[in-house]
Amino acid sequence: MRFLVTGATGYLGSHFVPLARAQGHEVVAAGHARTADLQLDVRDSAAVERAVRDMAPEAIIHMAYVQDGPDAWPVNVDGAANVARAAGTARLVHLSSDVVFDGRKAVPYVEDDPPTPVTDYGRSKAEAESRVRAAAPAALLVRTSLIYGGRTPSNHEQLALRAAEATTETSFFTDELRCPVQVDDLAAALLELAAADVAGPLHVAGADTVSRHTFARLVVAAHGLDPERLAATTTTALALVRPLACALDCARARRLLHTELRGVRTVLGP
Repeated sequence: MRFLVTGATGYLGSHFVPLARAQGHEVVAAGHARTADLQLDVRDSAAVERAVRDMAPEAIIHMAYVQDGPDAWPVNVDGAANVARAAGTARLVHLSSDVVFDGRKAVPYVEDDPPTPVTDYGRSKAEAESRVRAAAPAALLVRTSLIYGGRTPSNHEQLALRAAEATTETSFFTDELRCPVQVDDLAAALLELAAADVAGPLHVAGADTVSRHTFARLVVAAHGLDPERLAATTTTALALVRPLACALDCARARRLLHTELRGVRTVLGP
């Protein structure tokens, strides 16, 4: 297939692009970094339309996002809408997040659960999903979780490692539950899903549900550091409004995929 990948120089993109190329696919890696094949700002609707017209991709993997700050809404929402409107007949796979949910449900979230975001980032990702579905009803919306385990530590891993090395004073939540996904597993799953006849939301995350504190301990131990150096706290103790138990039910994805979505305990250890 011929792919156009937005946000391709980010953490996930830097693993997806070489994997796709190794399997014989043609990939145009679009992003802001100098290493990108194509410099593309998804906020620029004309530039997005031009890129899609010129590249004529068979599939678009939309990974571009901003975590916070003034650019978050324009990139996450307006950018996603621009890509969806420009996609035309190309297969569109849009990356979303587990934090479109508030984590107040007692059991893992399924695809039919309505988004209930409580953070600005979560609200931007929920709105992006809505805009994408309106502009490209056949698009696949992949909701995933904390990404880790690549050739270099992800931002989530770096946070834990810096805390264990005492270079930052960071506490990790015991009441925020997520399903971390190994980056190569996610990249392989996206490559499979690009060719699958499936649309709408799909939960694609790791098999284990762990707290942010447990995840940090696993990361630190896997790098040979002492997990006992990591401080634990709760969202209530810090009076924060954050998503809590955002576990994703990935049963549907497991039925569709050959790729195993391994749990973080399997990848990093007990």
